[in-house]
Amino acid sequence: MIERLIAIMAQLRGPNGCEWDRAQTFATIAPYTIEEAYEVADAIERGDLADLKDELGDLLLQVVFHARIAEEAGAFAFDDVVAAISDKMERRHPHIFRGEPDGGHHRWEEVKAAERAARGAASTLDGVARGLPALLRAEKLQKRAARVGFDWPDADGPRAKIDEELAEVATAQSSAEIEEEVGDLLFATVNWARHLGVDPEAALRRANAKFERRFRMMEDAAGAAFADLSLEQKEMLWVDAKAAE
Repeated sequence: MIERLIAIMAQLRGPNGCEWDRAQTFATIAPYTIEEAYEVADAIERGDLADLKDELGDLLLQVVFHARIAEEAGAFAFDDVVAAISDKMERRHPHIFRGEPDGGHHRWEEVKAAERAARGAASTLDGVARGLPALLRAEKLQKRAARVGFDWPDADGPRAKIDEELAEVATAQSSAEIEEEVGDLLFATVNWARHLGVDPEAALRRANAKFERRFRMMEDAAGAAFADLSLEQKEMLWVDAKAAE
């Protein structure tokens, strides 16, 4: 079945194909790839398996699209992508595919570290993708640093750091200083969440969903007059929406 999709993409990118598809590059397609990955996550969050099937197809199309652009450039093709990930999965599970003892997830991390070293990584932080959402990248950077011992011993350290960063936000003078200190505050909050065993990205997604749900309840309760209500009236609607849950 994958051959059909590969052939469709080749035709779309061909001389008599789609003008839009022919014009795309790795860079122009990348935002769509990220968007499709989030739509997969959204379908999972909603428990909508029919939608998940469609969104996984959209995400697969992005892989085929990138592979086709690379093939046209003489770099690699879709089969090379499949071969590379297959080799990687076997390499990172030596206890399963090569019969080596003492397996488990810690071996995965050891093999990943060895791969980074083989590529000439100069820092423990090399390989943490810059295109990740900032909250997720902050957590990954902190985890990498923790692997080499640069970490708080418990949750008290990052909790105290939050108080410190809050004070620095309050005393910041310029807009640039405020932005920097707010960034430090968010970074410290991610660190605290990590020490509490909380996935900060998932926690914020749930908080977003909760806010959206309650806000929509407020709008439904007030109708067309919602925008004209006073802040105090809106706050009362918020309290009612919260109580209704």
